[in-house]
Amino acid sequence: MGQDEVAKALGSENIGLSDALKGKKVAIAHYWLVNMRGGEKVLESLCDLFPGADIYTHVYDEKSISSKIKSHSIFTTFISRLPFAKRLYKFYLPLMPFAFERIDLTGYDLVISSESGPAKSVIPSPTAVHICYCHSPMRYIWDLHYQYRGELNFFAAGFLSIVSHFLRIQDVSSSSRVDHFVANSKFVAKRINKYYRRDSSVIHPPVDVESFSTSSFAREQGKYYLVAGELVGYKKVDLAVEAFNKLGERLVVIGGGSELDRLKQLASDNVELKGKVSQSDFISYVQGCRALIFPGEEDFGIVPIEAMASGKPVLAYKSGGALDYVIPNKTGNFFKEQSVESLISCVEHFEQEEAHYSTSEIKEFAQSFTQSVFKEKFKSLVSQAIQDEACL
Repeated sequence: MGQDEVAKALGSENIGLSDALKGKKVAIAHYWLVNMRGGEKVLESLCDLFPGADIYTHVYDEKSISSKIKSHSIFTTFISRLPFAKRLYKFYLPLMPFAFERIDLTGYDLVISSESGPAKSVIPSPTAVHICYCHSPMRYIWDLHYQYRGELNFFAAGFLSIVSHFLRIQDVSSSSRVDHFVANSKFVAKRINKYYRRDSSVIHPPVDVESFSTSSFAREQGKYYLVAGELVGYKKVDLAVEAFNKLGERLVVIGGGSELDRLKQLASDNVELKGKVSQSDFISYVQGCRALIFPGEEDFGIVPIEAMASGKPVLAYKSGGALDYVIPNKTGNFFKEQSVESLISCVEHFEQEEAHYSTSEIKEFAQSFTQSVFKEKFKSLVSQAIQDEACL
């Protein structure tokens, strides 16, 4: 199903999802369940849509997963029985496609793979509909392979190169097992087409807009800029730190990760690294900031939508998922290069135009990314896919 067909399907009058699934079994394959990040938030919405679905995953850390997901029957692959799997699961990546292929999905009528690891490797029955919600093709074997490899020592880099070769072959091969691809952004849709030569529909992931749009105590309204997220290399937080070192403006950085110590050494007194904070404190920092700085190239990016739900503009690198929601001079603005100079220019331009931004318009725009919008679009797509299969 191509983009035009999917768009037509989403707007068409079709049977309800409950009617389409009557008497049918549903399985959801999710790469791993060890924390609650963006992929797991999507999984929660899928759990709402398919309350009777069974979940298959490689590793399951019950203490780190929401009660909504835990209410489903969860089955793990043999990866979970390998040494220290809950902590070292990524080291078992070469075995993961094989592990998912060993799952017997006979009897399931609908299979949904939640993919940023090799979840689509599952083998559905010939009569089943397989829909893959792709958060991202595996970046460490595709477009970010050389960056990941460059951060490793000689032996680890060599091992990654060898393993990635075989994972790419398997990744492309398993894409043919998918009936319908769903991408979380136009950027990811392009990457799906580039690496798998498959069309996909775009349904943005659900964001908890309500928690950020509701007024609460905000910290020092408008006195600082904000960067938030996992502090790892490709997110380019060091770019924001260096830019604000020169600007002299106050920057608050929230998040933990491998880059935290290096960023602390890099930061001037006007740059505050808070590390990890509670969800309530995070909401407070978002609602109080002047604007969010988004310097990395992301597949989508949940934090910018959370900032918009709070009425805050987003100043983002002009690439990736940000192209789907940053509207120049309305919801934020872009800097064209990942350079200190380009970011500084963007911030200075924003400060000249800041008075023209409408908090209410930004908040209203964020409403198109709610959980209810995601559920309605995904429900319509699944209903149409099942109808199409029945007509064959």
